[in-house]
Amino acid sequence: MNNIVIFGAPGSGKGTQSDKIIAEFGVEHISTGEVLRAEIKAGTELGKTAALYINDGNLVPDALIIDMLSATLDKKGKDIKGVIFDGFPRTIAQAEALDKMGIAVDKVLSIELSDEEILKRLSGRRECASCRATYHIEDKPPVKEGKCDRCGGELICREDDKPETIKHRLAVYEDSTAPLK
Repeated sequence: MNNIVIFGAPGSGKGTQSDKIIAEFGVEHISTGEVLRAEIKAGTELGKTAALYINDGNLVPDALIIDMLSATLDKKGKDIKGVIFDGFPRTIAQAEALDKMGIAVDKVLSIELSDEEILKRLSGRRECASCRATYHIEDKPPVKEGKCDRCGGELICREDDKPETIKHRLAVYEDSTAPLK
């Protein structure tokens, strides 16, 4: 099994790089952000709790993330080739939990960008309110402004992609992840 951890601040390109690795090696992808956003959209208890943290730019508490990751891994089963962990672990406690689960990390990729570049990337990101397709107002605009090319849904700026929240997210990321790196 090949397990890869991708480190990077929000908006650094972890998902984009994960897609390339998946295409090349056929491993599974677990993005804690994607799982949490799905839980929020579904209105689950985890989603409701997570939204309180995420919308303010804070990390969801370790215990919730660890439980969520464990459940996600259980759903994927034991016969997977490997996993790209995108957004996990972010803290020492999360790394210790991964170790306790018996999951070895074979490679670590750290994506480093300036805060200015991340602010530009995230503040320009738009997401379809219906199908969750992503766009960027400069780098990947939709054909019709404000409308999803895929389903015609409304494009929105997520709460956690607003400039003040982004700045807070970057500070939280640095504080929580620097010791782990």
